[in-house]
Amino acid sequence: MFSWEYPPRVVGGLARHVHDLSVALVKNGVQVDVITVAEDWTVAVEETIQGVRVLRVRPYHLVSRDFISGILQLNLTMLEKTLSLLHQGESYDLIHAHDWLVAYASRAAKHALQLPLVATIHATEYGRNKGLHTEEQRYISDVEWWLAYEAWRVICCSRYMHHELQRVFHLPDDKIEIVPNGVEPTQFRAYRKDTTIRSRFAAADEKIVFFIGRLVQEKGVQVLLEAAPRVLAAAPKTKFVIAGKGPVLESLRGQARQLGIENKLYFTGYIDDFTRDALYQEAVAAVFPSLYEPFGIVALEAMAANVPVIVSDTGGLSEIVDHGVDGLKCYPGNAASLADQLIALLQNEDLALRLATKALEKVEREFSWQEIAHQTRNIYQEVLTEYSQCDWAGAREFVRPDEHIFREMQIPSPSGRGLG
Repeated sequence: MFSWEYPPRVVGGLARHVHDLSVALVKNGVQVDVITVAEDWTVAVEETIQGVRVLRVRPYHLVSRDFISGILQLNLTMLEKTLSLLHQGESYDLIHAHDWLVAYASRAAKHALQLPLVATIHATEYGRNKGLHTEEQRYISDVEWWLAYEAWRVICCSRYMHHELQRVFHLPDDKIEIVPNGVEPTQFRAYRKDTTIRSRFAAADEKIVFFIGRLVQEKGVQVLLEAAPRVLAAAPKTKFVIAGKGPVLESLRGQARQLGIENKLYFTGYIDDFTRDALYQEAVAAVFPSLYEPFGIVALEAMAANVPVIVSDTGGLSEIVDHGVDGLKCYPGNAASLADQLIALLQNEDLALRLATKALEKVEREFSWQEIAHQTRNIYQEVLTEYSQCDWAGAREFVRPDEHIFREMQIPSPSGRGLG
C-alpha cells in the first residue's frame, strides 16, 4: 500500500484507516507492506508492526518550491523504495493507493510492473472546498481524477462519496466499491480510568462536550462555538474541549473571545490516544458538526467509547447515525439546530444513555475492521481474477487469486509479496 501518512505520522483520519485496515487484512490472511513517510529521524525506516511490514521513506533534503512539488519529491522517494524492494527479489501482485498524494508513485508502479491498481479515495478536493476555486485546487482535482481513471477499482467509504465520485469524476457505477471505515471497540474498553486527566481540562462539576479532529473549516468547529452561548444559557456548567490542530485555530480563538466564552473552552492541541480515550470516557457528548464529511471515523470512535454523539446531517456522518436511535443529528452549519440537540442531550440523561447503548451495539454489528478487511480482500480477489483473464497481464506468471497472499503496498503471492 502507498499512503502519505501512517502512525506515528497522523495528519487526519487516513493514517488510522490505513493502519487499522492493514492490520485487519493480515488477520484475514493477507500479507501487507505499507510504503509511507518517515515522520522524523527517530522513527525506524523499516519495521513489522502487528504483522504489517512498514517501509518509511525520507523526503529529499531539498527545499520544495511549493506543496505540490514537495508531494512529487515524496512520490519519487516512494518509487525508489519500490525499485529497491524489487532489486532485493520481492514480487508483487497488486497495488493499493490511498488518495491523490501517492497517485504518481502508484500509477508509475502500475505501468512499470504491469500490475492492477486499486485506489481508495477518502475525500475529493471539489467536496472539501465546495467547488474548485484556485489553480492548486483544480490541479489536485485533476490528479484525483487521474488516479481514479488509472485504478481497476475505486473504493470509497459511503454512499455519499459514491455519488460524489460519479458526479465529479463521471466514474462508471461498476468501477466503484463502497467499503465503510471501521473501529475496534476493544481499544476503548481497555482504557484505565485516570481521574487526573479530567482535572486538566474541566472542573469537577462541569459537563464535558468533546470535539476531536483537524481544525479546518469543513469540520465545523466554528458552528459549535457559535452554538455555545445558547447551550451555556441552558446548561451553565458545561465545558467545551476542542482537541486537534490546524490552520483555523487562531481564528477559532478569536471567535471565542468575541463570543465571550473563552473560559468555557479548552483548546488542547494535539493529544495522544490515551488522553483522547480518557476524554471520551469523561464526556457527556461528542460533537462532530462537519460541513463536509465523506465518512467521519471520529464519530465511530465516540460510539465505540460508549459516548452519545451529535453529528451534522451530511455526508457519511448522516449514514452512520440514525437520529433519535443511536445519536442525534443537526442541520449542517446551523448553530441553533446544534444547540437544540446538545441541550436535549445535556438535560436528559436517560436519552443520552439509550443513544450511547444503541450506538455501541451498531458499531459492534456493522463496523468491525475484520468485516471491512474481508470486503477489501474480496475486492482484491475480484480484481486479480479479472486481471488474470485480460491481455494486459502479458506474460506474467499468474497464480489463482485464492492462492495469493496479499500485502499492503504490495500483495504478495506464495513466491513473493503483493502490492496492497
